[in-house]
Amino acid sequence: MDILTWTYILVGTSFALYIGIAIYTRAGSTKEFYTAGGGVSPLANGMATAADWMSAASFISMAGIIAFSGYDGSVYLMGWTGGYVLLALLLAPYLRKFGKFTVPDFVGDRYYSNKARVVAVICALFISFTYVAGQMRGVGIVFSRYLEVDINTGVIIGMCIVFFYAVLGGMKGITYTQVAQYCVLIFAYMVPAIFVSMQLTGNPIPQLGLGDTVADGTYLLDKLDGVLGELGFAEYTSGRKGMIDIFAITLALMVGTAGLPHVIVRFFTVPRVKDARLSAGYALVFIAILYTTAPAVAAFGIYNAIDTVAGQPVNDLPEWVGNWQKTNLIVVNDINNDGIVQYSADPATNELKIDRDIMVLANPEIAKLPNWVIGLVAAGGMAAALSTAAGLLLVISTSVSRDLFRTFKPDMTEKRELLIARISAGGAVILAGYFGVNPPGFVAEVVAFAFGLAAASFFPVIIMGIFSSRMNKEGAIAGMVSGLVFTIMYISYFKFYSPELNNVEHWWFGISPEGIGSLGMLINFVVCYVVSKATPAPPQSVQDMIQEIRIPRGAGKAVDH
Repeated sequence: MDILTWTYILVGTSFALYIGIAIYTRAGSTKEFYTAGGGVSPLANGMATAADWMSAASFISMAGIIAFSGYDGSVYLMGWTGGYVLLALLLAPYLRKFGKFTVPDFVGDRYYSNKARVVAVICALFISFTYVAGQMRGVGIVFSRYLEVDINTGVIIGMCIVFFYAVLGGMKGITYTQVAQYCVLIFAYMVPAIFVSMQLTGNPIPQLGLGDTVADGTYLLDKLDGVLGELGFAEYTSGRKGMIDIFAITLALMVGTAGLPHVIVRFFTVPRVKDARLSAGYALVFIAILYTTAPAVAAFGIYNAIDTVAGQPVNDLPEWVGNWQKTNLIVVNDINNDGIVQYSADPATNELKIDRDIMVLANPEIAKLPNWVIGLVAAGGMAAALSTAAGLLLVISTSVSRDLFRTFKPDMTEKRELLIARISAGGAVILAGYFGVNPPGFVAEVVAFAFGLAAASFFPVIIMGIFSSRMNKEGAIAGMVSGLVFTIMYISYFKFYSPELNNVEHWWFGISPEGIGSLGMLINFVVCYVVSKATPAPPQSVQDMIQEIRIPRGAGKAVDH
């Protein structure tokens, strides 16, 4: 069967599975809608968390950015992996013990202020919409190639699928859907990686194949360094980013992880605090399978792409190039009319432009793997994008229904709150689709902005809210506002207002927009500390509550709401 047929079969089957699970596990109460009833097993929650965590940025774009950035791309691996560890060890058990469904819920109660809650809701919405834009863009890319539709149509199809199972099932439906999505995405990621590793190095383990030799006896990374060097690019194992920027981006991704609302809420779906810790451990193992494979996929992909296209006749290019040219995500332009594709670091002479987001998806085609493998990768990319999009949409709907409406209308019935949550999720799907059609960058870049916003807004007030009894509502509000506004203005200036100045010569302290969340976080911390010192201490009851949260009673039951 051809690629299109396999894609329809595998993607269609996976969609039917997701929708079937959503129908079977649909939420019947606000507790099931927000936290799946608090009865998910640690193993299942670990798989769901991994799927929630490994978005289109992880599946589609991370290996792509490493493929084209080499050493510089390692910031995404270090930041996202380290951030999850930080979240699991430092924050999750305490937030779970506090017993709140959302970050704004925690902020509102910890800082005894509805104003603080509303500011936290605004931060959550900014972060979630920025993040979900990357997911919808990923959905569009997958559909544009494999279902042979344009990217905008692909985004609309993805919107319909997410709307159905996120709005109907809530967290309960999403959780069990994400278990299935994890199985699909990890199988889809590993199968082609193993195939290509065997082809290039003879080693079936991609992580080991990355350090193995190719057919001529040269180590793969040495070969790649040489090939890129001849074309005028930096060596694959070297980097061009400054050390400060690498540190800033890694830190922003790490602490941004700890502030991501859609990941934090996953720790409320298990019965006990010790189950939250256990599910975090399971999730780390499941995440590591993909993250340790990504560098190998990146190296295999860029090596094969250059080998099959650069220096080849324009009229005799591989079939995969023609397939992706239809999507306009790869462009070949014979500038000098010599009939040969020139791939060069000089934009004036470069005749090959490859969108970095296609590298993982195109990798099986480049390596001429069986058509069913190519269709499987399409299903995996969809699973990664949709699983995270669903989690983010739930955060958006919860922020609106629980943290806004219930704040100002506390006597609202549970049935009405559930209706508002579903309406909010539907509206969020439409707005997310708009951002998917008009994205502010490639997938991993957009997601990096979301992490920067989370780092600059949520992380300081969560950390200080847990570990500082002196931290008060005035400090929290001032800190969140200052960190978020600074980060948004910096990113907007260099990415939208003056993109021609977006280079190291004009960046503050040499920090790029992707890493500015680190500076925004520091501003937040300083403002929180100074304002808290200059204003009255929290009520004694709040200080006692903070002391209680830090007592490690691992078997405490969840607080019902």
